[in-house]
Amino acid sequence: MNRRDALGRVGLILGGTIIGAEFFMSGCKSGSTVNTADLAKPETTAFLDEVGETILPETSTPGAKAAKVGAFMAVMVRDCYTEADQKVFQEGIGKLDEASSKKFSKKFMEATAAQRTELLTELDKEAKDYATQRGKDSDAEKAKLKEDPKYTVKDFPNHYFTMMKQLTLLGYFTSEVGATKALRYLPVPGKYDGNYPYKKGDRAWALS
Repeated sequence: MNRRDALGRVGLILGGTIIGAEFFMSGCKSGSTVNTADLAKPETTAFLDEVGETILPETSTPGAKAAKVGAFMAVMVRDCYTEADQKVFQEGIGKLDEASSKKFSKKFMEATAAQRTELLTELDKEAKDYATQRGKDSDAEKAKLKEDPKYTVKDFPNHYFTMMKQLTLLGYFTSEVGATKALRYLPVPGKYDGNYPYKKGDRAWALS
């Protein structure tokens, strides 16, 4: 699956624009000076793997952890995110852990699968509500506008969980296991057949 197809597929699933898409399409050279080395640490990629696995768990097909989405996130944040988004993402790891501790009195990695799902479901709603408020004169935006007259809504930071969810899906559907196990894989070049039979419930196609 090429980059444009992958972005289109994830954008369709999520119903919105993919953060960092402009850099992803151009080869991912954000030019940021933010230190993102901690994202590549084994404990951090393991944490992100578990976040991804909670979003896309293993069923009859491999889950996000099998696609190593944690390492994928680390690379994408380092190479394809703006400095502002890099900071939000890295701070978001701590915020997610804090949210788990507040809700369950245990860190995310210590929580059960059911607790993780409950937590991320709440964070997903929080992120969607947050996105809805962008550009609608929220209290935070009013304060920022008062502080900085040059501020625009585009400068308002993205939600960290939105990034984690997007990167999980993007990493999964561009991985070998995602393309060959969750999707049906058709190598290109290949024969075009406009009348290829389709049965209800068949998996979508993945093109190389």
